[in-house]
This record gives sequence, structure tokens and C-alpha cells, in this order.
Amino acid sequence: MAISRRKFLKLGTHAAFGSMVVYTLRGVLPGEGGTDNADAEGDADWSAYRPEDHSWAFIVDTMKCIGCGLCARACKLENNVPWEPSCNRTWVERYRFLKDDEVLVDSPNGGINGFYNPEGPERIVVEPTVDFNEKGLPNYVPLPNEGGEVDSNKIEKSFFVPKLCNQCDNSPCSQVCPVGATYKTRDGIVLVNQDRCIGCRYCIQACPYGMRYLVPKGKVTPTGQSGVVDKCTWCYHRITKGMKPACVEACPVGARVFGDLNDPESEVSKILAKERVQVLKPDLGTKPKVKYVGLDEAVK
Repeated sequence: MAISRRKFLKLGTHAAFGSMVVYTLRGVLPGEGGTDNADAEGDADWSAYRPEDHSWAFIVDTMKCIGCGLCARACKLENNVPWEPSCNRTWVERYRFLKDDEVLVDSPNGGINGFYNPEGPERIVVEPTVDFNEKGLPNYVPLPNEGGEVDSNKIEKSFFVPKLCNQCDNSPCSQVCPVGATYKTRDGIVLVNQDRCIGCRYCIQACPYGMRYLVPKGKVTPTGQSGVVDKCTWCYHRITKGMKPACVEACPVGARVFGDLNDPESEVSKILAKERVQVLKPDLGTKPKVKYVGLDEAVK
């Protein structure tokens, strides 16, 4: 059911397909302060990676996003993110502006199943207790259309906004962690040392973008912990091997772009050189590294 923007933001209900290979995270993430993880010894890809040579950036084009949810599903599969609606590393929000000046914001199940299409006879969803076929892809379950839609004649404009960790240069989450579990790598990525995390939730409260969640009881992270904080890492285990984040690979329209600002020929460098970009909540001084093309002022 669609809810008002105020209620949506108050509830903080963001939840989070692609045929992504799930890589073992332990042993390919750096230790605190960006130092090498001892468990990574012998990993040729990690040994060849020089974090100080990179300055990563992430660009989201809201004018291209079609709200298909493939990015959010790919993230769930790649990073072992629980299918619970409250657990997300990335998700997609839909903004609808009505003629009476009301703004509706929704993100059903984090957008992993796409959004309701009033013109279609059915929609495709992935159940929370999803099982997989022999190719490692989730089995689909068609369901009839659900209600809660708005008369299209009342909508002035509508668009989708993907959300993910902003990898802030001035990150509030790392400042409040009492045990130093949240840290920044030498290439500027904010990570969580889940072996050290005590699950106090301070970082969850400090993040102004709602980008963190506590791994539910009975669920575990890729490295085996439960009851600790998890968040988007821009698929650090992939980018240190020269790969793209799972959500970027899964996007069918190129709405998500990732690359190295130290490379003037990278796509992100070229986009930033010619496009006007914005960030979420710029007034907070967190210096987000996720840049948006075509971001509506109302989203901030």
C-alpha cells in the first residue's frame, strides 16, 4: 500500500537478480586502517591490489532507473543478505508527485520484486523463503496484481531512486563506534569488522541515510556472524579483484555506474566531467561519494 513520504521516512521501511557468483568474503577484505588481512595471504588477486592507487566513485542516474529491482536482488544473492524486508544493502524507492502536492514514497520489499504495474495481468516476485534452481537463479512465483495504486490521472511525475551506502568521507557511523568496528580502507571505503562488532546499534542510529541493519537472530553474514551490523560495501570483495559491484552488473539500463576517479578514461570520470550531479542531504557535511544524476530536489 502506498504511504505518504512522511510516514515512509518515519518507518524507515527499506528492504532490500542476477546470476551472480557468491564470493567468500573472509580473506579478501582488508584489516583495520586498510592494512592487509592476514587471511588474504596467498590470494593472488588481493596481493596484486593496491588500494592507495584507487579513488572509487559510484554514480546513480535516476533518469534511467526503471525500478525493475534486479540490482537489489543481485545484492541479496551476492552478499547473503537476509530476505527480510528490514535487511538491505541496497534498495529502490519510488517517488510519485500528485496534483494536490502530495508526495507518495514506497519501496515494497526494497523493490526486489519491482513495482506494481496497473497495466499488467501479474507481476513476478521472489518469495522471502526463496529457493533456487539448478542454475543458481531464484525460482519465480507469479502473483495477481495488488491494490494500493493511485489513479494515474492524479500523478504529475514519478521516478525511482536507488539507495546504497554513500561511503561518506566524513562518516558519522565510524565516529560513534565504541569498539572501532567501523573503519575506512586506504582507498576510502567504509567497512565493518564484524569480528569486532558488538551489535550496539550506535552506527545504525548515526547513519543519516538508513544504510545499516542488524543481522537478525538465526541469520548470519557471509563470514558467519549473527547479531552484528551489516551494510553495503560497494562489493569490496569484487572491486579489489577488478570486478564491478553486483548491483552494477545486474542493472539492465546502466542506471548504476562504478569506477575509479584516478582513471580519467573511466565512465565515472567522464560522467562527472559533463553532468551536473547531486548528493543526498548535502547540508549534513558527510561528503557522500554516491553521486546522483537527475536527482529531484524533493528527494533530499
